[in-house]
Order: sequence, then C-alpha cells, then structure tokens
Amino acid sequence: MQKTKPAPKTIGGYFELQLTPGKEHYPDLVRLNTGRNALEYILKQKGYTKIYIPYFTCDVLLEPIKRLDVAYQFYSINEQFEPIIDFEIEPHACFLYTDYFGIKKETVKNLSEQIKNLIVDNSQAFFSEPLPGIDTFYSCRKFFGVPDGAYLQINKKLGKKLPVDSSTNRFSHLIKSIELGIEAGYSDFKANNDALTDNEIRSMSVLTQKILSGINYADCARIRRQNFNFLHKHLQAHNLFKFDIPDDCSPMVYPFLSNDRDLKLHLIQKKIFVATYWPNVFKWTNNKMYENYLARCLVPLPIDHRYNLQDMFFMLNILQQFL
Repeated sequence: MQKTKPAPKTIGGYFELQLTPGKEHYPDLVRLNTGRNALEYILKQKGYTKIYIPYFTCDVLLEPIKRLDVAYQFYSINEQFEPIIDFEIEPHACFLYTDYFGIKKETVKNLSEQIKNLIVDNSQAFFSEPLPGIDTFYSCRKFFGVPDGAYLQINKKLGKKLPVDSSTNRFSHLIKSIELGIEAGYSDFKANNDALTDNEIRSMSVLTQKILSGINYADCARIRRQNFNFLHKHLQAHNLFKFDIPDDCSPMVYPFLSNDRDLKLHLIQKKIFVATYWPNVFKWTNNKMYENYLARCLVPLPIDHRYNLQDMFFMLNILQQFL
C-alpha cells in the first residue's frame, strides 16, 4: 500500500504570529488541554472508584469526578497546609494533594512514601518537578500567558490518540491585556474560564505548545524566587501562615495570611488584584472550619515574572498601610 505523503509546506503568503522557538519545560510529559482533564485522564486510566480531595481546592476538579461517577470524599488540612488523614484509604481509592503555592514539596515527598495511590495537583507548583512514579499534573495558564494547556506525568497512557485542541478563540483577554491593560481584558478572561468548562480531554493545542516552547523558564523561576524572598523578608513577622521554603522553590504567589478580612478589598482598590482561593470553599465548609477561614483571609500576593523588586516595594508600601 502506498504511503500518504505529508502535505507540502506552504511557502510565501502573509507572516504568521512570530513566536520564539525553544524548548518546553516538560517536553516528556503528556500534553493536554486543561488540568481538570489531566485528572480525568488519571481516573480513567487507573480505574479508581473513589477519590479523596481537600476542602481547600477549586471546584473545577469536581467536573471529571462527577462526569466519571467516581465517589469522592473531602478531607481537611492543618495550619501547615498538610492533610489530616484520620481515615483509611481504600485499596481502589486515590488521594489527591495540592502542592499549595508551590512551597509544599517536602509534604509531597512525605506523602509519596506513605500513600500508594497518590495524585499530586501541581497547578500551583509549575516549577516543582514530578516525583518518579507519582501521577502529577500541571496547569500552564496559572503561571504563563496562555489560555489553556496542561502537563501530566502518568505511567499508563491512553491507548487511543487524542484529538488536538484549538486555542484560536481563547486569546482575546491575552491580547487585550497587552494593548489595553489587564482590566480591559478581565471580562474576556472570565469568558475564557467559562469556555473551558466541561471540555473533553484533548491534546494541547499547537498554538499553546508553541508559546510554551518559547518561554525563558530559568528567568521566570529566578524572578519568582527573588520577588517571593523579598516579600517574605519584610512580611514574615506579620504573616500568620508560618512556613519554611526550600531554596530551589519558585512559588506561584506569596501566601499572606491576615485576620483583616478587608485586606483583599483594600488591595484591589489600589489596583493590586488578588484572588480568592477559592469561592466554592464557602459552600463546602462552615465558618468554624480552617478552610473557610483561609478562603476569607488568605491574600495571594502576585510575585511572578512580570514584576521586579521595585514593584514588590510598591506593593509592600501599600500593604504596610493596613498592617
């Protein structure tokens, strides 16, 4: 049988969007369209009948769990963001733990030695390398200017080839943020979040992969560490969340815990946009639970590669008005 020849490369015509060629940070992992679909991939492949998930997590993780009709049970965390395991994990159940803010590497390592069917959610820990043999997934848009994309480490891959996702219609908020500013693109950003709801598992889009291939990851990681360390030096005495961080960590945000319930509002009014992790936690918990307190009072301060120490100093001066 004659082999089909590949289509000839187009020569000429208009210039496409010019992206810097390079190498992805995780070129050997499975490329998918979203983090929640990476979880679905794991659940499908491993055939788990139950999953333990933290109260303190994003509700999008329930999408694949409910779609596959997998039983689930919440668990609590302590003041060090470590799981309180006061129950027995069944043989066909798995346990999902989040590397919170990208600073819980040691907890992940300890859990990997204790729990057989561990799944690590590294959506907040892009620069934390996966441990050998541990199912681990990443969400790219939490760290970089892409509309979607996820990576997955798993030792048992799906037998069929996945369709490739398309990101063409998901870029408006990213483009507007460059030309018009972050605020102008916010409604588009929310619309993009909605558009990712209940999507089927697909491979990462070519466009997202090309963008991720052109990022200077070493610089991004260095800047995050530098900004994080600066804030920690000046805020740790005021921070109710006490923690140690490994030298090689490049966190997602600086987690500042304060009893001032209005602090997030004060910062947003000063155009320092901080998120709430996570609004759904209020539905899942009561006001006596630690997770409920975290959703109200934890302030995730931006420390990413868009900012320098001058920006951190500006943010620190604003914060000190309310401490």
